[in-house]
Amino acid sequence: MARYIGFRAKIAIVSSFVIVDRIYLDHAATSPLRPEARAAMEAGFRLWANPSSPHAEGRKARAALEDARDRVKAALGWPGEVIFTSGASEAAALGLARAKGGARLVSIVEHDCILQAAPDAERLFVGHDGALDLDALPQTLDRERPVVAVQHLNSETGAVQPLHLIASIVEEAGGTLLADCAQSAGKLALPPCDIALVSAHKFGGPIGIGALLVRDYAMLEPAGGQERGYRRGTENLPGILGMAAALDKCGDPYVPHDVLTPFDELAEACRAVGGMWLSDRLAAPSPYVKALSMPNMSASAQVMRFDMAGIAVSQGSACSSGKMKTSRVLEAMQVPPEIAANTIRVSIGWNTTRAEVERFCEVWLDLAARQRPDASR
Repeated sequence: MARYIGFRAKIAIVSSFVIVDRIYLDHAATSPLRPEARAAMEAGFRLWANPSSPHAEGRKARAALEDARDRVKAALGWPGEVIFTSGASEAAALGLARAKGGARLVSIVEHDCILQAAPDAERLFVGHDGALDLDALPQTLDRERPVVAVQHLNSETGAVQPLHLIASIVEEAGGTLLADCAQSAGKLALPPCDIALVSAHKFGGPIGIGALLVRDYAMLEPAGGQERGYRRGTENLPGILGMAAALDKCGDPYVPHDVLTPFDELAEACRAVGGMWLSDRLAAPSPYVKALSMPNMSASAQVMRFDMAGIAVSQGSACSSGKMKTSRVLEAMQVPPEIAANTIRVSIGWNTTRAEVERFCEVWLDLAARQRPDASR
């Protein structure tokens, strides 16, 4: 407990919810647009011609588009092909609908866009640590040319799936592995896979642009007139240029380690007051998404209290029309309902500072202290 006393010494102003500047810690939902991406988009708007047009203006737009495609491949280290889409949801729909193969199988903790793109797919279960059961997976894939979808970095818990091991099992079964890398692209190295989904606004690119990465076009059935015949609709050139510019700025590490350090002390404090620091039970936790529960305060109440204190956090995924409900992902991981109901998500991004993380920790500790049975009212 002594290690985090420093946090408690700073919370006098925070306790009364005097807000100086808003702090945004919901990057798993979306990240602010990087200035480099904004500048690239402005340049793209000046290239107003359709990249599919044969005239000089169209050829100029096409050259910019193909340059951006090459930059995206290089930034991600992807040796295959890139099909630009309106985001990860469209990429999921294209990938699962058009991938050549047989039965679709998806993990039970996938993002809604995967479950909606393959509503009849067989579900693959996870353990309490959020990871797929690799011992059972080979028997589950005992069918002709299965197409398997697994999220690389879970958007609600921060769990990172061992896709290097899953890829070997899927390959041995003669299947195709689709990795949802919407949360991990630009932050973690792309895992081995046949198809991957990327979303630009998760790493500081614009909203409304993403990509379907495919090892070989021959793995997909054609679906339209643009993007080599695999997607319908005129390419969003400003968005594509913004996406490439944002990826160019993604470093290794994505966020300096010093920014993350305050979480170590908060984790200890969370355990000490009887809360749950979900990373403790994950097989491979990500540093960029953290889930934690607070005793005696619902997640929805916490989200509102943090908002009053000038800090944006969330309760699970933000992709359900702003609804706040208990996470089905935590349920699949067998987290007790009374703990899941008190669990929030904090996620950091390219512009998060250590001071912002420290302030989150201070407010969390203050709220937790107020919930103790012996706390003065």
